[in-house]
Amino acid sequence: MTADAGLPDTLRDLPTWTPDAVELADLELILAGVYRPLTGFLGSYDTAMVIAGGRLADGTPWPVPVTLSVPEELTGHERIVLQDPEGVPLAVLRVTEAWQDPTTRDRRLAGPLEALRAPAHGPFHSLRRRPDELAPHEGDVLAESPEGGRPPTPPGNVLPESPEGGRPPTPPANVLGVATGEPLHRKQLGQLRQVAERLGAKVLVLPMLGGEHDESLVRALLAVRRELPDGTQIIPVPLPARGELKDREVLLHSHIAAAYGATHLLADHEVEGTAVPVVVPEPWAYDADVEVWRPVARIEPDHVQAELTPERLGELLDAGEPIPDWFTPPAVAAELALARPPKLSRGITVFFTGLSGSGKSTVARGLADALVERGGRTVTLLDGDVVRRMLSAGLTFSRADRDLNIRRIGFVAAEITRHGGTAICAPIAPYAATRAEVRRMVSAVGDFILVHVATPLEECERRDRKGLYAKARAGLIPEFTGISDPYEEPDDADLTLDTSRMAPDEAVGKVLDLLVEGGWVRPA
Repeated sequence: MTADAGLPDTLRDLPTWTPDAVELADLELILAGVYRPLTGFLGSYDTAMVIAGGRLADGTPWPVPVTLSVPEELTGHERIVLQDPEGVPLAVLRVTEAWQDPTTRDRRLAGPLEALRAPAHGPFHSLRRRPDELAPHEGDVLAESPEGGRPPTPPGNVLPESPEGGRPPTPPANVLGVATGEPLHRKQLGQLRQVAERLGAKVLVLPMLGGEHDESLVRALLAVRRELPDGTQIIPVPLPARGELKDREVLLHSHIAAAYGATHLLADHEVEGTAVPVVVPEPWAYDADVEVWRPVARIEPDHVQAELTPERLGELLDAGEPIPDWFTPPAVAAELALARPPKLSRGITVFFTGLSGSGKSTVARGLADALVERGGRTVTLLDGDVVRRMLSAGLTFSRADRDLNIRRIGFVAAEITRHGGTAICAPIAPYAATRAEVRRMVSAVGDFILVHVATPLEECERRDRKGLYAKARAGLIPEFTGISDPYEEPDDADLTLDTSRMAPDEAVGKVLDLLVEGGWVRPA
């Protein structure tokens, strides 16, 4: 695919590529200067050095590999236009190295980036800022160099000494950075205020947008702004989870906070080598005697009330029960309830997988009918054969097209789930990786239940009303699942059924029992 006609003539014929969510976030942060000193995606040597020791090849500290994966056909180009999911060109990558990851075997490209336009996707984009868009903090002195330009900031935030007899420059005001992917509850608000007061610091809250419930996170932080110190800034940062170790995550947060002018980072544990000093707050708890949160050292041991665990919080939200006011402000509780509705009204996808003739379509239809009869839920049935005619017409039965068919089903199911509906899917879905991709899509917006209809191949062949198995064994149908192409049995199924051992009504009943026990459906 080549770049769009809205680009300069010199770029129109370049190939284009849309990075994944993590790579798009990295791209945005590189272009904004948040990932300084990085100017582009890393090559093989830099990446190996970062993974091994947390430093670039030149010795500069950097905590995580920032890489770009591409299809093999793009590895022979000198320049590539990188675009967002809507096809808007964001930057040109000048390729300095094409390499293959020795662990994942992914093809990667490295090189500096040339910005074309600022990214404009994602929620609360109006709140995002480049570091160079922020006004200097009160107390900062921006001395001019002899040439009239601003000198570089000395390492370690150490100000240069003044000439003998001269007045030393005013030290910069402290700024406490708070990088969080969770709302701030009453405990965290109290700890934050205490640390900020001790440092005499302004507060910079950096919500880490991970692609799941980003809107609720930012709204929850804005809702408690009045409880934060005056002048607190809230600047969302696109940073999906990348599976790094906790220490590496803190290191990355410290680099991001430093880029935005923070002099300290609030974290739950100390880590060596951070870009700014880490401040760990003292333990706080809820004093049941005076009904306030405060440092544990100031509370009588028998007055310490047990904290609401994440598990208990999840249980309350799943059941639609109120979140106690002593734990979090009402505005935050409201956002939590929006992000995680009660199971009875939460969107869900029930995804059946199994061989052709296993009975999954029959059970799926029976489940859809049973849910409609009970009421209380909107139900959409995405059966394999119907989807093939309506959603995936024109696709072949090659592995690539079968994967695409399942991804299309997953996309539609995720949208149904996002809006509180019930999607019931019944494709063959033979490949574990594609099923896992659908699970991730749906789980980002609701709940996902995988049902493996594990009817034996011999029984499926015996039921073969369409004669497909006979044709496949005769070589007339290539790449037929179970005969000439594998079916990868799931090891993550929430329920396994064998319709050779039970009637369709019994199989439907087992799925219904699972949904009732899980809290998604009311008992009959």
